[in-house]
This record gives sequence, structure tokens and C-alpha cells, in this order.
Amino acid sequence: MLRESSLEVSSQYRNRRVNERSRLIVEIYFAGTDATGVAHTRDISAGGLYMNTQHKLTEGDLIKIRIPLHAAPVTLDAQVAYSNPGHGVGLRFIGMSEENRAFLERELPAP
Repeated sequence: MLRESSLEVSSQYRNRRVNERSRLIVEIYFAGTDATGVAHTRDISAGGLYMNTQHKLTEGDLIKIRIPLHAAPVTLDAQVAYSNPGHGVGLRFIGMSEENRAFLERELPAP
């Protein structure tokens, strides 16, 4: 069960989103300083995603993720923008090339 403070943070994070998220559940691979593993996305946009994971990742952590899409996998750098410990994290893509942004916009399902 989510704590009230988690719901407030979640709402604040959603309100900061720039891109509309598409519902997409796919297995992704991530590697960071303190955690490496496999997780599942819940939703994704060209600007970020939410992934379900029980790994402890905190706001500000930098990780590298690999997303297998239909055309080809894409590897991106991301920063934890929101953490819901024991459930998942919201990630913001950082330093993304225009080529990768265009690729995501083409490959992601419509919101």
C-alpha cells in the first residue's frame, strides 16, 4: 500500500512531465552505481519512463538502461526523478541524442 506522502510526490511528478506517456510493459535492463538488474516498464515517453523494481534507487541516481523495442534495442542514460521504494522509480532520460529521441517517438505506441 502506498503511503500518503508517496501519492503526493507521485502526483507532483506527473504534473512535471513534458511528454505524454504511452502504456508499454516491456522488460528492460538497467545498471547503476549501486544496482544492476532487470525491471519492467509501466509507461514510457520520449522523455522518461516508470519502471517497476524493488531495487533501492534514490532520487538523483544515474543509471544506464537498455530498452528492447521492435526495431532495435536502445541504450539511454537516465536519472531517477521519483522513487517509490519497494515498488519502482520514475526515470528522466538525460543527454539523449536527437536520433534516439526521434527513434523513441517513432517506435512508441500512441498514448
